[in-house]
Parts: sequence; C-alpha cells; structure tokens
Amino acid sequence: MKAQKSEKTNVMRLLDAAGIAYEAREYEVDEQDLSGVHAAELLGEDVDSVFKTLVLKGEKNGYLVCCIPVAEELDLKKAAKVAGDKKVEMIPMKDLLPVTGYIRGGCSPIGMKKKFPTYIEETAVLFDRIAVSGGMRGAQIFLEPEALRAYTQATFASLTVD
Repeated sequence: MKAQKSEKTNVMRLLDAAGIAYEAREYEVDEQDLSGVHAAELLGEDVDSVFKTLVLKGEKNGYLVCCIPVAEELDLKKAAKVAGDKKVEMIPMKDLLPVTGYIRGGCSPIGMKKKFPTYIEETAVLFDRIAVSGGMRGAQIFLEPEALRAYTQATFASLTVD
C-alpha cells in the first residue's frame, strides 16, 4: 500500500456522499495486461472476490451492467434471462466511454453516466467484501457485496458459465 494519498475518484466521492464504508487500494497498471486476474494477483486478493464490470446491450431493453469475478466468463444467455431480454451482447469497446464515462480497465458499476439495470454474480455474497473498479485503471474499491447491491440497485443472479 502506498503511503501517499492519491486524489479521490468520482466513485470514491459518491460512496463518501452516500456514507458507504469502503477501502480504496491502488496497484501498478501494466498496459500489456489489463486483466482483472492480473490486478487481483497484484493486490494479493482471491480472484473470486475481485469483480469486473461488463456493459452489454439487449435487443429489447437496452444497456445493462454485469459484475462477475475476474476469472469467470459471462454467460450471455443467463444475462439475457435475468435482464428480461431475448438476447444481449457486449457493447463494442469504442462505445464504452461514451455510454458509461469509463475506459476499459477502469469501468465501475458505481457512477456511470446513466443508471443502468445492474446484476452482480450471486457468489459475491460468499465474501465479507468484494472489489470493483474504483473508476480508473489501477484503483480498486473494496466494499460489502450488499452495500454495492443496495447502492447500484442491483440484483444478485447467476451470471457465469457453469
């Protein structure tokens, strides 16, 4: 953990304003490896407790957000079912910033440009705390799964490939 205080991200400011307890941690970004697994390893955390944020678009209901463990793969059929859509697909990378306000490797379910339906892999409840992006590359926020669910008005659901 670095001794100096970094400036707060929008995610941190939003959580502070909501009175939600969290721990912010930073790690050195490797531009060659932006994977969440790499981030979890650098932070010394269980890959099952570090979550990536994926943005999808349904053919009927529009955009949605799924948070799943970094080492897992999203099951598009499960995501479509929980979102009440026939079919969903990942949005193109070029659309991530305009839609969410975040870049790849720094996309957080907290503080997107608009409020989108959000789903969190149900295994999150097995942990006292989970990590999600702090809103920029190299920043992770650790908080209770229920606090994240409540703040983002998310639903816990089975989202990953079995």
